Amino acid sequence: MTTGQVAARFREIFGEDCRSNNKRYLLRRIAWRLQSKAEGGLSERALKRAEELAKDADVRVTPPRSTKVPMSAKPARVAPKKDNRLPPAGCWIEREYRGIEIRVRVAVDGFEYEGQRYRTLSAVAKAITGSHVNGFRFFQLEKQA
Repeated sequence: MTTGQVAARFREIFGEDCRSNNKRYLLRRIAWRLQSKAEGGLSERALKRAEELAKDADVRVTPPRSTKVPMSAKPARVAPKKDNRLPPAGCWIEREYRGIEIRVRVAVDGFEYEGQRYRTLSAVAKAITGSHVNGFRFFQLEKQA
């Protein structure tokens, strides 16, 4: 059956239009209704308890249309996780590249190379080589993970 046919069958059994277009859900509701007609449905005790629970709960079928989520004035800033491959802040990363000794200082918020600040090791490697290079690979830190 198509979803439209299932919805028509739902209308036939329940006597009302369905609010869902989920075929699996509709089939299960129809099966439950048919079974409850044949077998007798819920006991009086279960119906009474369901009614008590429904009185206490604020049930919404759909969310309100004009909901506006309050935004804080300033979004919370999440500190980036420190990569385990990096030494602690204040230490130096050294490497020889084309006969030149390269020293990069690890800072709390990035890296320092020849008086310039960089956010990532890849930016430092690009400044040195002139092309994009993975910073961890260039400084041979990727195996330490």
